[in-house]
Amino acid sequence: MSEVVTSEDIPDRYIVPGLERGLRLLGQFGRQDRILSAPEIARRLGLPRSTVFRLLTTLEALGFIERTEGGRSYRLGMAVLTLGFEYLASLELTELGSPLLQRLRDESGYSCNLVVRDGRSIVYVAKVSAPTLFPSAVSLGTRLPAHATVLGRVMLSDLDDEELRELYSEEQLEVFSPSTPPTLAALREMLEQDRAQGYAMGAGFYEPSITSIAAPVRDHTGRVVAALGAALPSSRVEASRVDDLIQQVRATADELSRLLNYSPTR
Repeated sequence: MSEVVTSEDIPDRYIVPGLERGLRLLGQFGRQDRILSAPEIARRLGLPRSTVFRLLTTLEALGFIERTEGGRSYRLGMAVLTLGFEYLASLELTELGSPLLQRLRDESGYSCNLVVRDGRSIVYVAKVSAPTLFPSAVSLGTRLPAHATVLGRVMLSDLDDEELRELYSEEQLEVFSPSTPPTLAALREMLEQDRAQGYAMGAGFYEPSITSIAAPVRDHTGRVVAALGAALPSSRVEASRVDDLIQQVRATADELSRLLNYSPTR
């Protein structure tokens, strides 16, 4: 069996300094830091401004960053977005799940999403939109707090008490809407209910105008590796259709699980 090589196992002589600095530079940009100046980047990386200027010039030429309108600051360029989309498309999960999401969207008439969990966040890895009148704040690659979303609850429902406590060491949780569980105990109670019924549903958890229905996707080990859901405008949810929508979402999630070699009998 081949050994797993980690970054700690790689000798420094194999590291390319320029490439490492360029990647660290790109890593400075994020949701809270969409625009950065060259002096700020130099300060964060602890590098001379001349070095940062050369890195910025190279990355700009390759399309990984671009100048803002004033020309004095920078933001991520389209090349980074393209890489992200290519990565998401390379995942077996998205390759298998995208056609199923499209079918569910066509059958239900609502936008459908597929997310994975990264620590305390969920990441949207596949999304198909339905023509609706309500805007959604999420797009491919969007990260949202797991405990404050219905899709995230599905991912968290797979954790036992010890794993949940390790993930959320604090008792008080950050609240994003009146629907967000304010404490770990309240979250645990919601997760127990979700496990019992095999799906999660809620309104206004992160986007106040949206009701979400979500179900777990499992792999061959039986662990939840993704959550699949439909997003409905809360003002237009027909009570008579809810049960059918729940069954559609669960059936689609179960079908994707089977494609990932999950067997309930294991």
